[in-house]
Amino acid sequence: MTKQTLSFQAEVAQLLHLVTHSLYSNKEIFLRELISNASDACDKLRFEAINDSGLYESDPELQVKLAFDKDAKTLTITDNGIGMSAQEAIDHLGTIAKSGTKDFVSKLSGDQKADSQLIGQFGVGFYSGFIVADKITVESRRAGMKENEGVRWVSGGAGDFEVETITRAARGTSVILHLRDDALEYASAWKLKDIVNKYSDHISLPILMEKEEWKEGELINPSDENGGRQPGGMVKTGEWETVNQATALWTRPKKDVSDEQYTEFYKAISHDFEAPLTWTHNRVEGSTEYTQLLYIPGKAPMDLWNRDKKAGIKLYVKRVFIMDDAEALLPTYLRFVKGVVDSADLPLNVSRELLQESRDVKAIRDGCAKRVLSMLEDLAKHDKLPEAAADAEGVTDVVSDEDKAKAGKYTRFYTEFGAVLKEGLGEDFANKDRLAKLLRFASTTSDSVSVSLADYKARMKDGQDAIYYITADTLAGAKNSPQLEVFKKKGIEVLLMTDRVDEWALNFLNDFDGTPMQSVAKGAVDLGKLQDETEKKAAEEAAEALKPLLAKLKEALKDKAEDVRLTTRLVDSPACLVVQDAGMSMQLARMLKQAGQAAPEVKPVLEVNAEHALVKKLDGSVHFHDLAHILFDQALIAEGGLPDDPAAYVKRVNALLA
Repeated sequence: MTKQTLSFQAEVAQLLHLVTHSLYSNKEIFLRELISNASDACDKLRFEAINDSGLYESDPELQVKLAFDKDAKTLTITDNGIGMSAQEAIDHLGTIAKSGTKDFVSKLSGDQKADSQLIGQFGVGFYSGFIVADKITVESRRAGMKENEGVRWVSGGAGDFEVETITRAARGTSVILHLRDDALEYASAWKLKDIVNKYSDHISLPILMEKEEWKEGELINPSDENGGRQPGGMVKTGEWETVNQATALWTRPKKDVSDEQYTEFYKAISHDFEAPLTWTHNRVEGSTEYTQLLYIPGKAPMDLWNRDKKAGIKLYVKRVFIMDDAEALLPTYLRFVKGVVDSADLPLNVSRELLQESRDVKAIRDGCAKRVLSMLEDLAKHDKLPEAAADAEGVTDVVSDEDKAKAGKYTRFYTEFGAVLKEGLGEDFANKDRLAKLLRFASTTSDSVSVSLADYKARMKDGQDAIYYITADTLAGAKNSPQLEVFKKKGIEVLLMTDRVDEWALNFLNDFDGTPMQSVAKGAVDLGKLQDETEKKAAEEAAEALKPLLAKLKEALKDKAEDVRLTTRLVDSPACLVVQDAGMSMQLARMLKQAGQAAPEVKPVLEVNAEHALVKKLDGSVHFHDLAHILFDQALIAEGGLPDDPAAYVKRVNALLA
């Protein structure tokens, strides 16, 4: 291939402009990303060489080398991994070949801190080199290709790049950064070692740097009795030394790994700049042997709800990297978990298809899910610090530093991932009871999403035999729903559920600890022992007296309502809509339609308040037909829906107002 100039993909050009002009808040991340890429290239070679050992050529020892030249102002990161062909260099370095490209570009904001966190999250870590370099040269040869089939890629970070064929004896890739004048600190051994120790110590490959030693300055003027000398300095010895531990972090004993090392490993594998909330590191032995290192992030990724994005944890087999995002190792509702599983039993050539069918993988999946739930249970247990209490002898409980560190973390977790966790009610039947205890809701006594089902049960009134809840699009909509009126009047707490997943998830949770879950918007209200005999008798008498009116309403609304009946759930409102106990809620039907999915037509039941002035006015009114439809449409609006014919509703209301 003769030298040719090609243009970057539009998204890459936009990214490069951002990198070269904005991302200076944390320059040193470039080295972490480039070393990570080099390590990945070695992992890929090791994986492909399982079936073709010839790819190692005559160089089986995989490694990463860092070299710098102060005079030339260059820093070079070299690996002897899989390498790239000319076409791969064009494809991989000229485009962002990820399904999340649009998401990524839409998030570019110019905010230094926010944008620097995106580097790496979408597979664009290579471009972070332009934070410190005004030109990058990449020389590479793919393992198994001829020496004269190497490639050189060069770009100044503007709108285009040059690519040409070269002769390269060594397989693998060299990334040569031509450093800016304000980034020459990265052409020094101490600075590079410091960054490697901070960000890349966990890399299981050796990261090598050339040794340096101090050399005295040579005499310039021997006749000068004071000995005129040129300055001394550090000079390279020609020997290479390993500057990282070069062992996979998860293979080390827990006692030998510091919290700081666990945190930096998490940041490296997740491309997250924030520390994780918590983690667990275990070696599991038994019929299936594996090591797990699992993290719960502190913040949800922006693509958490992207259905196209693969999510999962890294899979290794006997410390050989197999794949990123091994989704079979965790249930989908735990897709936010980051980490590593290293199996001693799976075959090295395992594929995604085999993972779905493997009995060993099922055991790993179950074990990882239970371990994550245990972490969450521990966070939930310590979410609130216990109130200081003195015993009979005046001794006050002492809260440990460990408990203090965990306080508030579950609230943070639930704010970010609570809606995803609820998916587990329908996906993980074996752990449904554990998941139910981890759920949190707002309620009519607490606007904050902090009420557990156990908290609710502990506060239930004497004679209450159900856990009452309501679903709505917003907290305000739930709090002001007419269906709550009788519950507020009697001081009965109702859970307020506003996540879109609630309607679906609650179909799988019929009871909690033996107490049934009851939607206040389904079925006829029955407060059982909480409703006194006088109220019941009055309701029965009203229903008998208003039978003709109810029949007339039912006829007028036959196209809209399945039934019309009196209710005791209303206090201030004239009417409300409910569905039958086993029916689909109107909110869920709306959500399905909005998502473009088929949903059955829901005909609700109209419940009317016999004591309300508008209902009393209905009987004998010349505007009966219009009032009946206004009553229904207002109940529909209060429930969160819209009239089928808004213009007709407005016309009826205006006519009556006039």
